[in-house]
Amino acid sequence: MTVFSHELRNSLGAIRGATHILRMETSAGPAAAKARAMIERQVGQMSRLVEDLLDVSRMRSGHLRLQCERIDLCAVAAHAAQSVEFAMQQRDHRMTTTFPKTPVWLQADPTRLEQVFVNLLINAAKYTEAGGRVELSVEREKNEATVSICDTGIGIAPDVLPHVFDLFVQADPRSRRGDAGLGIGLALVRSLVECHGGRVTAASAGLRRGSEFTVRLPMPAE
Repeated sequence: MTVFSHELRNSLGAIRGATHILRMETSAGPAAAKARAMIERQVGQMSRLVEDLLDVSRMRSGHLRLQCERIDLCAVAAHAAQSVEFAMQQRDHRMTTTFPKTPVWLQADPTRLEQVFVNLLINAAKYTEAGGRVELSVEREKNEATVSICDTGIGIAPDVLPHVFDLFVQADPRSRRGDAGLGIGLALVRSLVECHGGRVTAASAGLRRGSEFTVRLPMPAE
């Protein structure tokens, strides 16, 4: 909870500073516009933190329910990519997507699966330096569908790799990055994927050598 308090304190401090600028600004100039953008960004960050914590709590108590329906996995993954496109552009990342030519049909909760892919894409963006690449691909295999997210980022140390999906574990705990997060997103990803009967794995050749996260989901019988 100390880390959580620290993250919320950072967001609240930024909001407080932005509101001070708005109070001092006598016209709707660039400073006011920048302050408004700061408030929107920080409020969004706080909302995601709280929602992730609530979802983790629901998962642990068994109160999270999936709303499953017949979906095209490619469409869900494409929508997730569109959702993070602006964040990728802000960080000067190049994101590419590769999908099969035909739909990949699953019985799943589209909202929760999109949440999985968005979390993985945001995680890739956080740990990839400016100018890096993030690749999202969907493939169909015999009895399952796979979604892979690869990046050219800082990678994951061998001693951390087995624990990246544990709650409150960061991909690089030795990093001093201000946007390293709380270590909630990947734990939530694993829980949501397992609720769909699937599994998620992480791979990395080591620090500074990028990483790859792969989600495998069962496909219904034809």
